[in-house]
Order: sequence, then C-alpha cells, then structure tokens
Amino acid sequence: MPFSALGLIPALAHAAAGLGFVAPTPIQAAAIPAVLAGRDVLATAQTGSGKTAAFCLPLLQGLLAGKVTPSQRLRALILVPTRELAAQVGEVLQHLARTLAQPVKVAIVFGGVSINPQMMALRGGADVVVATPGRLLDLLEHNALSLAAVEWLVLDEADRLLDLGFADELANVLAALPARRRNLFFSATFPPAVQALAQGLLNDPLRLAVDSEPTPDPVIVQRVIEVDASRRTQLLRHLILTGGWERVLVFVATQYAAEHVAAKLNRDDDLFATSFHGGLSQGARKQTLDEFKDSRWDVLVTTDLAARGIDIVQLPVVVNYDLPRSADDYVHRIGRTGRAGESGLAISFVSADTAAHFRLIEKRQHLSLPREQIAGFEPTQLEPSQVAAIAMSGTGGVKGKRPSKKDRLRAAAKAAGSA
Repeated sequence: MPFSALGLIPALAHAAAGLGFVAPTPIQAAAIPAVLAGRDVLATAQTGSGKTAAFCLPLLQGLLAGKVTPSQRLRALILVPTRELAAQVGEVLQHLARTLAQPVKVAIVFGGVSINPQMMALRGGADVVVATPGRLLDLLEHNALSLAAVEWLVLDEADRLLDLGFADELANVLAALPARRRNLFFSATFPPAVQALAQGLLNDPLRLAVDSEPTPDPVIVQRVIEVDASRRTQLLRHLILTGGWERVLVFVATQYAAEHVAAKLNRDDDLFATSFHGGLSQGARKQTLDEFKDSRWDVLVTTDLAARGIDIVQLPVVVNYDLPRSADDYVHRIGRTGRAGESGLAISFVSADTAAHFRLIEKRQHLSLPREQIAGFEPTQLEPSQVAAIAMSGTGGVKGKRPSKKDRLRAAAKAAGSA
C-alpha cells in the first residue's frame, strides 16, 4: 500500500519515500488516516516501528490545510524527553518540510546548550517547535515565544513525559496552551497510571496498539547469561572479541559506571570504547554518538540516556551490563537493536544479586528466557535466597555463617539437578 492511499498529498508521500519508507509501517497505516480525519490519538507501538513519521506526516499536512498567520505564530508543539530525540524528530520534520511548496519553519530547542542562539532562531517566529519541557519553559520565561496559538500538541515518548520526573514541567506547559487543540500521544509503552492521566488530557482519543509484524524468526534474539558481577567486564570483552561484534551498545546504571567500564575495556588495544551519559556537554554527546554511528568506536557504554529516541542504523548488539530498573526500560533498551526489520541480539548479564529482579522483568514482559553460562565464566556466587536456605537447612555450615565454596557448589549442583 502506498503512502498516497492513506490520504497524504503527493509531496509528502514523495518525501516519505525520500526518508527510506517504501510502504507504510503498521503504526503509520493506522495513525495517519486517523490524524488526518481530525482525531486525537493515543498510540502504542514498538520502538523502531516508524512512530515519528506517523505523526510528522499528517501534522505537516494539517498545517498546510490551516490558515497561515502573517506573524508566523507557533501552531504546533512537539514535546520530547531528551535532547537527542528532539534533534532526531526535528531533522525528520525539516527533511519533510523542504519538499513542500509552502514553507514550514521548524525550530529545535533543548537544554544543555546556550539559550541565546535558540532565542535568536525564534525571533522570526516558527510554525513548529520541537522541545524538551525544561528549555521550553525557559524560553517562555524569556518571552521568546508564545503558546497562545498552538493548534497541535504532540507528546513523543509520552510515558516518559507523563511520569513524575516531568510532571511539574508538563503541567506548566499545559497551562500555557489553549484548551482547544489537537493532541497526539505516541510511545512504546503506556503504563496504566500514564493511560489514566492521558485520558484526561485527550478529547475522545482513538487508541491504537500496533504490534510489530510477525516474522518467522524473532527480530531480536534475547539471551540471558549468568555471571558473577565482578567478572562482567571480562566476559563482555570475551563475547565482543570471540563474536566479532563491530558495534556494541552497553547499558549500565550510572554515569560513573559508564566511565569506569569504558576505561577498563580500553586498557588493551584490541577494543575502542567510550562513554555516553548526561554528564557530558551537548557537543560532546553529539560528537560521541555520531562517531559511534560511523563505527569509529567498537563499544558505547551508556546510561538509560540512550535507551529512547536514538536511532542507530543496523546496530547489531545491545548488552544489559546492569539490568534496567523497570520492565518498560528493558523494552526500550533492547529496542535499540533489531530496528526497521533488521535482526539484532540483546544480552543481559544476570548475577546472584540481580536474578530475582530479572525474573520480575520476565514476568511483566511475559517472557521465559533460558539461562546460559559461558565456559570459563561460570558463576560461583549464590542468590541470597539460596544462601539463606543453606543456612537454615543445617547442612551447609553453621547458621549465620557464610557458606564455603564447597557448600555453594553443592547447592548450585542440587539446584541444577532439580531444575
């Protein structure tokens, strides 16, 4: 089915092809006609499914069909949670807008950089602004723009924008918007609490939940490897070198861990690793990400900053060095690979202290993944529940004492035999 069959004008259908879209993805086929028909939309679709084009294309067509104001007052606002996603969405909009006979000005604003160039860019007005909430509020305080004429509000990665971290900022933005407007909320996940809040903001929304198209084999192969926490870096190096992986995105829990793991991987000349996290300047983040996309780094060690809104073409491997805090974050992390129909590999390291947490992730994502052990990296640590069971049994040493290595191996063999 061509894009023109969805009701798009020829210029936008041609522009979609220029972005590499041969035919509409399921979320695009479902959302574009609904948005063109004037509906508010609450859409759930997997990462890499084409959500950005699903709202950018009908949004631009809607702007062309509306009245053009001489003052170029802001007519559409797109809110995103991160700087990287703001840049990515803005670039898609600018590419699409260049093909139109009627000019549509797109401004991209986010924090972490000087506000002055962004204020200068808004002096001539803008039709569409792509913004992170904090920087948008800064610009409103400086009277650099007004939201009084906004006709369209789009929340991309809406679950992140509606969670507690952005709740106050989003409330302030909503207070500055007109009550009558179109609302489009897109995300890969919508927890129940977020759905309830979104329901109060949207007007009779059309709910879309689009699964990825079924394939004979899974697009993302998920593996779970058991390893002691202290040996994760050694195992990671072993897997990268023996697997011949050329680009690997490694998720850790903190900025310190990102720096530390990258430094340990860099000790030898066989790997080139770097860190990527919110503590870096915007310029450094952009440069690092561009270099990784160009394969100048073998490994990018990152926090959850890179879990959403970053599109890395043909990224082969994602590794959860530290497990994510939530099941939803697990979905977003592994969604960095296996995008646009490409195959991908997602590996999670599970140690004795994190095994229970990973079982919770499996339960919430309706998964049941086999555990693996790599020769030479077999774990020796036991889960806290196993240690407690040994202590209480009276056969694994004196209660309250740490079991010996022999006790641990005996318990592990017993657990394996009963599995």
